[in-house]
Amino acid sequence: MTLRHMKIFTTVFRHSNITKAADELHLAQPSVSVAIKELEEYYGIRLFERFGRRIFPTETGKEFYGYALHIVSMFEEMEKKIRNWDTLGVIRIGASITIGTHILPLLLKEYQALFPELRIEVMIKSSSIIEQYILDNNIDIGLIETQPESPDIIAHPFMEDYMQAIVAPDHPLSKYSQVTLEQLAEYPFLMREHGSAGREILDACFALRQITVHPLWESASTQAIIRGVSEGLGVAVLPCLLVKKNIDEHNVKMIPFPQPLTRKLNIICHKSKYLTENMKTFIDLCSQSRPPA
Repeated sequence: MTLRHMKIFTTVFRHSNITKAADELHLAQPSVSVAIKELEEYYGIRLFERFGRRIFPTETGKEFYGYALHIVSMFEEMEKKIRNWDTLGVIRIGASITIGTHILPLLLKEYQALFPELRIEVMIKSSSIIEQYILDNNIDIGLIETQPESPDIIAHPFMEDYMQAIVAPDHPLSKYSQVTLEQLAEYPFLMREHGSAGREILDACFALRQITVHPLWESASTQAIIRGVSEGLGVAVLPCLLVKKNIDEHNVKMIPFPQPLTRKLNIICHKSKYLTENMKTFIDLCSQSRPPA
């Protein structure tokens, strides 16, 4: 028994007419009649009663129609979704906390307008967790603040961000036009937790300059650090994306470094990942994006 038989039967059932069904299916009338006869012989049942030129479904035919319609509908749904997976399927995106908070929402708004029927699933975690999600195939594309460590992950820079020194508006360093890490290290330091992208960059800079720092605070909350700095509890170095709003509101003051501490934000995916057209479009969208004003 084939799907063709099911389609012919459901069409004949809807029309209660062989000729109309044949016209809709673009088949010869004898072909439709043969298909119905083959169905009846295969199951050993009568699907239609024939009175002159008219046909009427039997009780068995009505029962059979429920199953046949379900089978045909499921097949058509599968055909539609698989053929249009780029517009009707699912894309799984992961982002680090900074990117997920300040960059991803605007990207997704623009992306969703291009694929309104596409389901977008998002995970916001630390960069290291997003990298592991890529390796485990829990997400399709990741946006992280670090360079991935695994050789199985491909990374493409899509945006540049800066690490900024921040102090309270009345802090002794606030009068300086520039500040070095050595100068900052003379004051209590408020830092992100180990494993965060910003902490890894800062620790690497301290190690390169052989500076030893014992943080007064370690926190997973950037806002807690900014609030601590604004209250004069210490100094901090954080990504520009995270502190711009507070700087504009004069809660804290930014002091430039003599040489900017830049970092690349990366799009990552597994080297063996098959990229669908919608995934490629998202990557292109990221590559064309600019830091939020």
